Amino acid sequence: MADRRLQVFHTVAKLLSFTKAAETLHMTQPAVTFQVRQLEEYFNTRLFDRTHNRISLTEAGKRVYSYAGRIFELYAEMENEVRALTGEVSGVLVIGASTTIAEYMLPALLGDFKAKYPDVNVRLKVSNTEGIVSMVENNIIDLGVVEATVGNKNLVVELCKKDQLVAIVPPGHELAGEEVIPAHKLLEYPYICREEGSGTREVIIEYLHQVGLNPNELDVIMELGSPEAIKGAVEAGIGITILSRATLVKELKLGTLKAIQLDPPLERPFSFVHQKQKFRQRAMDELLEFARQYCLEHPGIEG
Repeated sequence: MADRRLQVFHTVAKLLSFTKAAETLHMTQPAVTFQVRQLEEYFNTRLFDRTHNRISLTEAGKRVYSYAGRIFELYAEMENEVRALTGEVSGVLVIGASTTIAEYMLPALLGDFKAKYPDVNVRLKVSNTEGIVSMVENNIIDLGVVEATVGNKNLVVELCKKDQLVAIVPPGHELAGEEVIPAHKLLEYPYICREEGSGTREVIIEYLHQVGLNPNELDVIMELGSPEAIKGAVEAGIGITILSRATLVKELKLGTLKAIQLDPPLERPFSFVHQKQKFRQRAMDELLEFARQYCLEHPGIEG
């Protein structure tokens, strides 16, 4: 509802990039540039300094950016008040989730939410934990759901549920008959791990440190970017790994993989992360409350 030129300018100023703003707004870069130039013509002054492929806010740009943030907060407050009177829950929510959560937890949750609130359109962005936290920090997404610790103390982090991680091996592996193995056994076999920035990878490294092992002693022979790719590599006998039990339901039923409990056990939090905004869309509040209740009703992640 706010001035489109101001919305586009605010996004460019927040990201300090016309390219990133275009991606975020689902616009072409020339269209973003046109909107900003229109606003500059309106104020009859430059809002950005453009030097050496970098942009920065001019003094006028800093003033406009500050007022724009306050304007959008007032719009949000106004919309919340009116929608509270009418009982309407609608709008567009952009959610980000790390790979494991996006593939194995969110489909059921969002399906149930959409059934209850059909007028809310949900868009999902998938990245690793590091990428999701960055998108929350830059207001690219309204809500993130991540699988590792969040270090930014300026964000709200709320536990959703605990996730158990287990060692997985192919059925013919010499460890396949074990129900529990000590953590140091992981160092004895070729290991397949997730990519840099993955929440799963960070949690495993922290776990190894906690049990007195050096992660650098893992015999890492392959790095892959998704649970599905890793499972396929383990099934092929390339190596062993650690994955969320939530990702293994199909393979355990079919008998193509064997899950083995670690000693000591390895768990991690699945958490909601969002900005400390005073006013949010009512749809966002409803989604958060719905998700909290969903997690209470589904404390263990089933396939």
